Amino acid sequence: MHSEYIEQRHGGYYIAGTRISLDSVVYSFNEGQSPEAIQEDFPSLKRSQIYGAIAFYLDHQAAIDQYLQETEREFEGKGIPMAQENPALWERLQLAKAKMGESRP
Repeated sequence: MHSEYIEQRHGGYYIAGTRISLDSVVYSFNEGQSPEAIQEDFPSLKRSQIYGAIAFYLDHQAAIDQYLQETEREFEGKGIPMAQENPALWERLQLAKAKMGESRP
């Protein structure tokens, strides 16, 4: 998988030339946020980078969704459960996961 907007490093996907993960944009997108709203959350990103990240996700949705599930399982298996460590983030992830499930046929 190659894109001018996404790069793989350290086992993860990132917006090219930034420290912002593709995960962050995908979770926001799957929560129903527009590219403009995502840019408000990540003001260092250009709108073109956000659209590029969304296009990359949509072009590789099955593989990226699998990657996100595997990453979440790995994260949950380490140390303090996220639900206890960061309840607000855990709740956002659960809402995003539920919305993703609702949008699938």
